[in-house]
Amino acid sequence: MTPQELLGIKQRFGIIGQSPLLNRDIEIAVQVARTDLSVLITGESGVGKEHFPKIIHAYSARKHGAYFAVNCGAIPEGTIDSELFGHEKGAFTDAKSEHKGYFEIADGGTLFLDEVGELPLQTQVRLLRVLETGEFLRMGSSKVQKTNVRVVAATNLNMRQAIEDGRFREDLYYRLNTVEIRVPALRERKEDIPLLFRKFAVDFCTRYQMPPLSLNEEATRLLQNSYWRGNIRQLKNLAEQIAVIEMDHQISAETMMRYLPKEESQQGIVLRAPAQEQGGKDYSHEIGILYNLVMQNKKDLEDLKAIISGEGLRVKGYGEATPEAAPPTITIQHSEAPVRKHVDAEEAEDVESGSLRVEDSERDLIRKALELTKGNRKEAAARLGVSERTLYRKIKEYGL
Repeated sequence: MTPQELLGIKQRFGIIGQSPLLNRDIEIAVQVARTDLSVLITGESGVGKEHFPKIIHAYSARKHGAYFAVNCGAIPEGTIDSELFGHEKGAFTDAKSEHKGYFEIADGGTLFLDEVGELPLQTQVRLLRVLETGEFLRMGSSKVQKTNVRVVAATNLNMRQAIEDGRFREDLYYRLNTVEIRVPALRERKEDIPLLFRKFAVDFCTRYQMPPLSLNEEATRLLQNSYWRGNIRQLKNLAEQIAVIEMDHQISAETMMRYLPKEESQQGIVLRAPAQEQGGKDYSHEIGILYNLVMQNKKDLEDLKAIISGEGLRVKGYGEATPEAAPPTITIQHSEAPVRKHVDAEEAEDVESGSLRVEDSERDLIRKALELTKGNRKEAAARLGVSERTLYRKIKEYGL
């Protein structure tokens, strides 16, 4: 692809930057667009994944067909199947008429499934079927329908971890991931940060009728060396704040520091500023790490509880007298070489107690994240490394 062609694509789709990683992603999107392969777009939240499905659709043979973008994480679990596959009249309580789903109305076009990692497992089964056979059923119907839709999916989750945790089907992952486009984080394309900031600053200064912004060398270097956990979205918000609030639009490093998060990564060194509100250290970054550790401990305890309770296992002698007072054993049925583990009532109580302590820790970390973000659930979910829907479910579960 020539530099002129690449520039034309960027201008058409509003993409800013000269990073080789970004350019390579655009080239892959254009190249794969000529096929009907499923594409999985990965990358952190706020990196601009939504541009690439539009490129793929525009340069494909389906460009004159319909294009729909569906945020799977924003649709309640109870209605996601109806939205994607449709339903018949009377399929459920509020189904007063038939409804066509996206797979039906996008026939011949492209369907972009954003946050695909948030799909419920039952919906994942139906999605796998339509990807493999082009067939689906409306809810409440036994009539098989056909569709010819090109699916492009995106996620900011670690899909390998989601598969290990049992939250995403491995067969669906490989079906979606025929071609992967990994969009780089903002910190991986430092050369683009000043360019992006200038573009956002010009836009906001024009909108709010403010004088133009300019950065000195130190402020520019500070921007480039920051971590940018929220990526382009965070940089855009920062540009808007400065454009509106600062009277002096000659921005220095000292001014910039007032708008950057208290914790920034500069040249591999993590700088932490004290949290004025709390009179101590700001744990906004560590809270996500701690939450991941708590959730891993919770999963380990649940696995151990399943073993002790005999879920999926064959339990021998538990609670019964055995010859020579031998401890009871548990034999795993599906293992070629049975594994034996001695358990007693005291161990079971310890596991249950540990599970309760982990739940307390999870509740405390969620409460802390909500306090740090002043009740902003979207930001709290980002700090914890979970989806908004998962956080909402946890808030209801713990009565927060």
